[in-house]
Amino acid sequence: MQPVWDWFRWLNSATGINLTIFYDAFDRARFASGFWMTVELSVICILASVLIGIVGAWLQGSRLKPVRAAVSAYVQCFRNTPPLVQLYFFYFGLGSLLKGAEGHAPAIGNVGWAVISLSLFAGAFNVEIFRAGIEAVPHTTIEAAESLGFSRLQAYLRVVLPLAFRISLPALNNNLVNLVKTTTLAYAIAVPEMLYVSSQIWSDELNVPVMMNVLLVCYFILVGVVVWVMQRWERALHVPGFGA
Repeated sequence: MQPVWDWFRWLNSATGINLTIFYDAFDRARFASGFWMTVELSVICILASVLIGIVGAWLQGSRLKPVRAAVSAYVQCFRNTPPLVQLYFFYFGLGSLLKGAEGHAPAIGNVGWAVISLSLFAGAFNVEIFRAGIEAVPHTTIEAAESLGFSRLQAYLRVVLPLAFRISLPALNNNLVNLVKTTTLAYAIAVPEMLYVSSQIWSDELNVPVMMNVLLVCYFILVGVVVWVMQRWERALHVPGFGA
């Protein structure tokens, strides 16, 4: 790869396009670590938020009014407040209450709080997305499952959820794309994701426009991968005559 790195060094000297993340080993290593941190953060938050959405949508149909009220309060709280404020609340508010013992690391670090905050934020939207999908499932289908001896949970997991999931995929796709882009907010609590390490690089190398364009391309690729996977998944799960 050395000829490639040398070409980027020549590009800098010839045109002023200073891509140190290619020809400088230190910058290359820290940008790569930031890129993979963004990927890791995105994957964990996507999986956690989908799980929250599935469980929350099921609890919204609970026969217990306090359970339904608790889920509704959670959804309204996280949908109606800015995600950055939520991140600060968890990191500086709850984080200060869960400090480790003197001389020890905090109980939850900045990466942990970013995962919790972003997952709960996206999960609130996923609850409503899955709720809408569940309501689109014909009630006669649920009655048929119950008549076969399925419990409420069994009917939800084996009959309702698979059908609702197919209906919810287009809206879920949109929310997960927004979640990937929202991971940039982790920069605010010093999570070493791609935006954070890029700001360190352009502060050292004074190549702000170049790094901004690099970030644009990287996020375009990441979001493109998510959209491609979700569209393939949507086509694979499509049932002719059911849903969209």
